[in-house]
Amino acid sequence: MSGSISSSTAGTSNAISQVGTSALGSLSSNFSDFLSLLMTQLQNQDPTSPLDSNQFTSELVQFSSVEQQINTNTNLTQLIQLTQASQIEQSASMIGKPVTVNSTQLSLQNSTAAVNFNTTTAEPVAIAVYNASGAQVQSATLTSTAGANTWTWNGQDANGNTMPDGAYNVSVTALGANGATSQVPFTVTGTATSVQNNSGTVQVQMGGLTLPFSAVQSVGS
Repeated sequence: MSGSISSSTAGTSNAISQVGTSALGSLSSNFSDFLSLLMTQLQNQDPTSPLDSNQFTSELVQFSSVEQQINTNTNLTQLIQLTQASQIEQSASMIGKPVTVNSTQLSLQNSTAAVNFNTTTAEPVAIAVYNASGAQVQSATLTSTAGANTWTWNGQDANGNTMPDGAYNVSVTALGANGATSQVPFTVTGTATSVQNNSGTVQVQMGGLTLPFSAVQSVGS
């Protein structure tokens, strides 16, 4: 499956720079206003009652503090740019590979999708798939094995019709005795098709499903 990096390293830097520049501009403006007020105060002080030395020292300390904040802001912006660029480069290597992610949705790609879950014992488990409107399109009841389990959806609905590729909601429920039920944590597996930057956040796309890079649990070969 073809893939792409929909935002380059330069694009990442530009996005972060805009945020950093805006914050730096605001801080610099406050710094300039502070300096202007201080100079005006010095020029217009009463010669018979000059500015108290302690007050003047305090204002100089504030002056230095604002200057340090500006330098810190600049350095932090540069650090974020480098970190985001590194994430883009690292995540690009997963394009075209199977990726397991934390998500309440699965991505149907080429009429296949996989759901992974663990149970401590062998027990009945119900899996349901819903479309974007919330209508259930497929369900399955199976007996899990103790440990890791995987259920693969062939992309067909309950009537055997092939559903279009895209993102679908999914739930995994353990069916206990006496009708008791409990939700089972799960992950989904699909193929990474692109990596993109959205306002400074690195995202991984699996067909019609887009998730933050932090959702990725593992990458296959």
